[in-house]
Amino acid sequence: MSPHTARATGYQTARVRRGQQSVLAWADLFSARMTFVFVLLAVLLVSGVSVIYTTFKSRYLLNELQQLKNQRNDLQVQWGQLLIEQSTFSLEGRIERKAMDELQMEVPDFSEIVMVRYER
Repeated sequence: MSPHTARATGYQTARVRRGQQSVLAWADLFSARMTFVFVLLAVLLVSGVSVIYTTFKSRYLLNELQQLKNQRNDLQVQWGQLLIEQSTFSLEGRIERKAMDELQMEVPDFSEIVMVRYER
């Protein structure tokens, strides 16, 4: 390597070092202004993540609400069917009571029951 080449390489290295230093000095990453910018970026990031989380949570809760409404409707249908069934069963007992009270009818003994065959 010639002395001129060594000097040029050293000059370029020094120039690169000065360039790096000048970029760091120009950027001034540790100044109050840049710290404020970093804090604002962090707040912006947290705000964005919270918006995403809130949107997800609201959609999840809306889906759960819809499922609960469907379950409520199913239970209301089942309740209506049970009320109809209850009224059907209570009607039989009411007819039997009216027959005994008003018409003085009685349930026959087992030996008095006659089975009739139906033939077509």
